[in-house]
Amino acid sequence: MPPTPPWNVHRLPRADGRVFLVTGGNAGIGYFVAEQLSATGATVVLGCRNPAKAATATASIRARVPGARVRDVRLDLADLPSLQTAVESMELDRLDAVVHNAGVALDDPPRRTTGDGHELMFATNHLGHFALTHWLLPLLSAAPDARVVTMGSFAAKSERLDLNDPQSARDYRPQRAYGRSKLAQMHFALELDRRLRACGSPVTSVLAHPGGALDALTPARPPLPTPPLAARLATAPAALLLQGKHAGARPAVRAVLDPAVRGGDLWSPRQFALRGRPRREPVWHHLRDADTAAGLWEVSRALTGVDFGGL
Repeated sequence: MPPTPPWNVHRLPRADGRVFLVTGGNAGIGYFVAEQLSATGATVVLGCRNPAKAATATASIRARVPGARVRDVRLDLADLPSLQTAVESMELDRLDAVVHNAGVALDDPPRRTTGDGHELMFATNHLGHFALTHWLLPLLSAAPDARVVTMGSFAAKSERLDLNDPQSARDYRPQRAYGRSKLAQMHFALELDRRLRACGSPVTSVLAHPGGALDALTPARPPLPTPPLAARLATAPAALLLQGKHAGARPAVRAVLDPAVRGGDLWSPRQFALRGRPRREPVWHHLRDADTAAGLWEVSRALTGVDFGGL
């Protein structure tokens, strides 16, 4: 058997006939995940809350990737009751991978809540993806070797969950609440993989994070918004340590496509986990806390009202 060639971010393996869903695929890292996956011949579905922005992103991908098979579905992760309908509206008989990328980050108080009364960042970044995975599992199980790829964040590395106050109802601080929402996502990804393996499912769950990915270091994709020239010039020196969002997308793209990826992996940029080609990174120590992850699962199940059945 010939050796597996090294991973080449500029020459991705073909994925003709496969179907991938990217949440938040209309902007930022999610857009570049979708653009890069589209170049493999796969069908890529952009899960977006705003139909106009989804249409703009779809047109941009088609302009850059000849013959791209890309479409969109209206997906609002903060609206839990709408998620089953969104999945049904895709009219798919299987799904080869979903990239849980969409998210919201708030910088300032006051604390905001969804229509269901959940804190907005925890609801969008974690609870929405938790519930969405439930509705997608039949489609994922119908595909061989399907993957759930969750986009984590460095913001989660210094945080710890408080399962007695998962939605920051007490002492709300936006940056901390954001970091905890991303940490919840990452715990969920690893707990999901443990449960999938325990029941013998062929579906795997994988983590990725983009490192330090800045808008100002990202190539323009008109008519998508572009940072002003002054901002791009001011952040140019940061390219020594950080990268653009096109490069920040690459760990998730590899987690979707590379046959060497395994459930429970964490994929990140090679150089100090901040920039460079994607590689497997040791799972962070506090993410190995299976008791916290199991507790979060029960909290999430109660808050969303979804039951994963045998998982």
